[in-house]
Amino acid sequence: MSGSRQLLILGGIALALWGMGYGLWYAVFAEHQALNGIGGSLATAFEAAACRNPGGVETAFSKYREAKYIYDRHVDVHGHWIGLAMLLIVVGIAFDRVRFSEPQKRVLACALLAGAAIFPFGVLLQTFDHGAIPRGVAILGSGLVIAALFAITLGIARREAPSE
Repeated sequence: MSGSRQLLILGGIALALWGMGYGLWYAVFAEHQALNGIGGSLATAFEAAACRNPGGVETAFSKYREAKYIYDRHVDVHGHWIGLAMLLIVVGIAFDRVRFSEPQKRVLACALLAGAAIFPFGVLLQTFDHGAIPRGVAILGSGLVIAALFAITLGIARREAPSE
């Protein structure tokens, strides 16, 4: 098994374990509090609406939007890490069909693995800061994944050099 193929398969397994571990941590230690915050802010909004308090409704819905945004990002992060890990494993299984030199394949494997780790991390950073830097990190990671997959596709489609 080539080093690049091994990197993708073992990296994919490690990333899947990381994503499952993160999901388990979130489910056990944080998800119930997040869901309580979401439900509580909705209940507060409905109560304020019943009392004809538009300021209270807006404040409660604002808290709901923020809590839901953070909750969605946490759920997305662990799902993205696991999904991209499965992609790494599948690509790794077929990686010997990529018709590039081993050093080129190693660069592609590193780019794909790095992108698969960085993209969800950028999404996770968005729970702390809604600014440009976390979004830029997520875009960088997804760009690495897209570029590496495009190059791998070209390497698979590439014809073998004719034997002389």
